[in-house]
Amino acid sequence: MTHAEFSERYRAGSIRVDIDRKAAARFMSARLLLPLVMLPVLGLGTALALSGSLWSGFAIIGAATLVPMLIKRSAPHFVMTQALEDGKFYEDAVAAKLFEVTATESRGQTPTDKTGV
Repeated sequence: MTHAEFSERYRAGSIRVDIDRKAAARFMSARLLLPLVMLPVLGLGTALALSGSLWSGFAIIGAATLVPMLIKRSAPHFVMTQALEDGKFYEDAVAAKLFEVTATESRGQTPTDKTGV
């Protein structure tokens, strides 16, 4: 299914998209390089805490710990939004097998098209 077909069918309500939450979190973590960003920020927070700015250091350590968790928690919504808007992102998400597309019931028919995208 192409990006244009996917976007059109989703907006028309003729398909249902099930996103794998764990895979989406891993995908977003890798795409945003969260570990690479988080480690230096944790180091900065530790350095501040050890050099006398205790509360500033703890605040930075807390932020460096919480922000990646929040990003991973909201990853399915972000993946869906970006997949609808950006063709390249959609292709990357399909390649990573982040979601499964199923045809919805229409006019009393049962879903017949179940495609792992």
